[in-house]
Amino acid sequence: MALTRLFTAIELPEAVQKSLLPLCAGVPGARWSRREQMHLTLRFIGEVDEAQFAAIREALKRARVSPFGMALKGVGQFPPRGAPRVLWVGVQAEPGLGQLYTHIQAALKTTGIAEDTRPYAPHITLARLKNAPPPESVRQFLARHGGYESDAIVADAFTLYSSVLAPGGATYRVEARYILGD
Repeated sequence: MALTRLFTAIELPEAVQKSLLPLCAGVPGARWSRREQMHLTLRFIGEVDEAQFAAIREALKRARVSPFGMALKGVGQFPPRGAPRVLWVGVQAEPGLGQLYTHIQAALKTTGIAEDTRPYAPHITLARLKNAPPPESVRQFLARHGGYESDAIVADAFTLYSSVLAPGGATYRVEARYILGD
């Protein structure tokens, strides 16, 4: 039985994706995100079978909130201390983002997907770091791009994606789009 790897996300406008590309340099060994990989992950779901996939697609229709505004601002690393594994851009959003996350969690729970117990930390992944880069290069990256700020974004939909992992990075496919509105 084939399994499908799923996650939900908010797509970023192309202009915002392009504004992130100049940030994607300067740290040796970083695997930088491609423009088409730049999105705001709402909830990683994981691998599911065909029946659960269908149930998830249907359940997510119940994740209803009003459209909301957000902007990308600043950069950082995960974990916040020690050797970084991810470089990211932060997200500042109206309360609708947290409400949408909560609604998605509740919808997924009805399909048997366990709730994610980690605190939600909205961000856009810029790079993954397999090996610890020189600490000075990360400090310089954070200092150089700390003032980054995108134009305002209106989040009026979210997307269910499937992903296939490959050595060159994951490829994503849109499985369903959900328009926001009460």
